[in-house]
Amino acid sequence: MPTRKNILITGASSGLGEGMARLFAAMGRNLALCARRMDRLETLKAELEEKHPGIKVLIKPLDVNDYDQVFAVFDAFRTELAGIDRIIINAGMGKGQPLGTGYFYANRQTAETNFVAALAQTEAAMEIFRAQNSGHLVMISSISAMRGMKKNLTTYAATKAGVAMLAEGLQVELQDSPIKVSTIFPGFIRSEINEKVKNTPFLVDTETGCKALVKAIEKEPKNASVPGWPWGPLGFAMRNFPLKMVGKMM
Repeated sequence: MPTRKNILITGASSGLGEGMARLFAAMGRNLALCARRMDRLETLKAELEEKHPGIKVLIKPLDVNDYDQVFAVFDAFRTELAGIDRIIINAGMGKGQPLGTGYFYANRQTAETNFVAALAQTEAAMEIFRAQNSGHLVMISSISAMRGMKKNLTTYAATKAGVAMLAEGLQVELQDSPIKVSTIFPGFIRSEINEKVKNTPFLVDTETGCKALVKAIEKEPKNASVPGWPWGPLGFAMRNFPLKMVGKMM
């Protein structure tokens, strides 16, 4: 398995993206980091370059809902690093509300950010990988993608199921190709996206969760639930148990 030296991470200014960037930097990888909050990226860049002077850390502002900007930023990173070995599509949001309660704007924003913007990132990533005939695409989905979810999670889960199917379609197409595609299904890992959520089962802290994410990504699996325990068995249960039981689990 090749070492993925140059790694692009979207949504890298906080949460899982920031945590993964720190861990990959410690492994000696060059990083291309993008997010909306440039001040956070600048602070992260300075920290990583001080701790790991042998690596390159490139940063650029990116709103993933600006699709032209997605393609421009990805291509600029590719040029500056003379190629990208792994792209982690991580940017997303969890703003959904129960359907039919007057919050269509929030559900639409979640759908556009988590699916349509992810599609744009996937298109931009695949243009690079097809041109190189190599690369590792990593789609950060969610354990909620395993089954339809209720209330605030309904739209969010649907978008995460959508990106998982997007990645699976590429896996079918590219199974005999040097281009690898992994879908990662994180369980409940504390981050900005869920910091206000209470009574979350099996929640792990950001550092623990990011270590599990990076460990899984490095293995380049087709699919991985993270952390493996308990989300591997729970993911199976969610996919196969009756909906009534799933509703009580989540």
